[in-house]
Amino acid sequence: MLDFVHVLEYVCQAAFCFFAPGSESAEAWVREQGLRILQGQASDVAAGLRSATGQKLSSSEREQADKCADYLLKYRAYLRYDRYLQLGYPIATGVISGACRHLVKDRMDITGA
Repeated sequence: MLDFVHVLEYVCQAAFCFFAPGSESAEAWVREQGLRILQGQASDVAAGLRSATGQKLSSSEREQADKCADYLLKYRAYLRYDRYLQLGYPIATGVISGACRHLVKDRMDITGA
């Protein structure tokens, strides 16, 4: 499984091929694509990116969208968030990282540890 937040970073970068950074349109598009990925449709999102980049964008203008599509296709077996959520798995590592940080800190702050 890949950290969903990391996947969203790719989607955000792809959005800027089509919308102005920080625009409401970009945010809405990222939200929509993120939901589709959460529903197990990462391959469909990648296909949509491939199709959208055919809108006469230069190779440099579509670079981030192509990079996102490549990433989604390469790791599609690890992007089954619909299944992971059904099973109750955490889909982002923040919770795990935070727990580890606190456990290690608690252990290492003990005198003589």
